[in-house]
Amino acid sequence: MNLIVTILQICFLTVLFWLGNLITKYLHIPLPGSIVGLVILFLLLQIKVVKIEWIERGATWLLAELLLFFIPSAVGVVNYQQVISSQGVKLITVIVLSTLTVMAFTGITAQFIAKRTKGGYHDSRAKNR
Repeated sequence: MNLIVTILQICFLTVLFWLGNLITKYLHIPLPGSIVGLVILFLLLQIKVVKIEWIERGATWLLAELLLFFIPSAVGVVNYQQVISSQGVKLITVIVLSTLTVMAFTGITAQFIAKRTKGGYHDSRAKNR
């Protein structure tokens, strides 16, 4: 039963991905369809049309297997050895700097959220005890 639920949740997430692709294609939105699909999912979660339990198992499985989705991209890089040999240092510099930037902003955001929840949700729970 758990397997069937997980597969159905993955199918639902895939439908949102396809919906995002259709929207970007027909409305000529200059964003990837996957991003539009994520925005749709976010909005559905925020207005409580979709409950987190409806996608949790499927999303957890997809995140656990995320590395497998990068293998085709990594193998495809082999076809561009000329670009890598001529622009390799620039590419590595951009990759390192963008990774550090994402890590820094993720850390700052996590600290901000942690401080916010420390003063809100956790304190109200402590008062109720």
